[in-house]
Amino acid sequence: MKAIVDCNSFYCSCERLFVPNLADKPVVVLSNNDGCIVARTDEVKALGISMGAPYFLVRPILEQHKVAVFSSNYNLYGDISWRIMETLRMLHGDKNVEVYSVDEAFIDLSNTSNEKLYTIAKQIKETTEQWTGIKVSVGIASSKVLSKVANKLSKKNKKESGCIMVLDTPEKIKDALEKTEVGDLWGIGRQYAAKLRSYGIYTAWQLKQLPEEWARKNLGGVVGVRMIKELNGIPCIPMIDPLETKKIIATTRMFGRPVFEKNEIKEAVATYVSRAAEKLRRQFSAAKMIQVFILRREKDNQEYNTRSAYQYTLLSKATSDTATLIQYALPLIDKIYLEGFRYIKAGVILSDIVPDNAIQENIFSQNSKAQNPLLLKAIDNINFSQRDHIIRYAATGTDQGWKMQQQYCSKRFTTRWDELCEIK
Repeated sequence: MKAIVDCNSFYCSCERLFVPNLADKPVVVLSNNDGCIVARTDEVKALGISMGAPYFLVRPILEQHKVAVFSSNYNLYGDISWRIMETLRMLHGDKNVEVYSVDEAFIDLSNTSNEKLYTIAKQIKETTEQWTGIKVSVGIASSKVLSKVANKLSKKNKKESGCIMVLDTPEKIKDALEKTEVGDLWGIGRQYAAKLRSYGIYTAWQLKQLPEEWARKNLGGVVGVRMIKELNGIPCIPMIDPLETKKIIATTRMFGRPVFEKNEIKEAVATYVSRAAEKLRRQFSAAKMIQVFILRREKDNQEYNTRSAYQYTLLSKATSDTATLIQYALPLIDKIYLEGFRYIKAGVILSDIVPDNAIQENIFSQNSKAQNPLLLKAIDNINFSQRDHIIRYAATGTDQGWKMQQQYCSKRFTTRWDELCEIK
């Protein structure tokens, strides 16, 4: 059996955690630059405000109903997420927990008897909420897809289900799948959902009845077959090793304001390279290819359109050294920057990634500067503990006026001594 633990309105729950009087009040969290709504509580959903709604459009409604508004506080959310995942690991062991996203995790319950599943689910929920203060929903079934179905349904009637649903009998599975639209299934996107509806297939139960050969022809081959098997309770999506290394690492951000100067774009790119390099070192890897892109906004026939420009280069040898990666990245900006345009976003992508203990030397390389792994590790540790990249390269700038806007950002209560929650 597989369980999935999903935090309820995670970003909003994190904001409520240190402001108790918001416990039952409407709360929304905004995206980068305070652009769109990326998280909302049940009270906000009841107002008819949709996910992704532009903030400037719904602001009058939010103010009318006294909705608490927050900018995304990733330092806070990341730390609370880590605490939740550590709680699950302490309960069921590192090898049995797969962190799926910042607010979701799968748990392998293969060694648990069906009679104890509900008790285990209740223990997971109560312990997580007691230790972290974040409310969660738990869905349990024989496959990952079915557990996602159980979890989603447990949230629809929270008072009735207690945010717990266990699909351990054929009758329960049938009832759950009949209540689930195909478009709500994990792994079924909009295009496939529309295609299934065109064939008269509207519910997950109807999809479950289809033969595997039909799914192979009409639902993307092996992916479709896997979906049918998962709906029939046959596990086909394995638990993923949490230490699995990424093959591509990207760091991108929208600017807090339109940027026109090339030097500011270079500062942003150098900053993104620094963060990408940290991610590389965190998984003990090195990259041999770096790609840089920038997005500009142009006015065509009285309408604004977005244009992108890309440039990449191969390194003489794979590296995770921040200074070396910055040296390769900044000249790429000179090749794609056009003067006179307003730029709204930039990003860095590292690829051709290899383990850092298997770097092949290049005897023709003119860059003989050796990395200092101990120095890099010390910088990473200081920046991780102090946040805000307190130690950074000069190329990243000092003013950084291009950084994204966060006008409604809460304090980093759990990671900064000077922002601890004060109780009076």
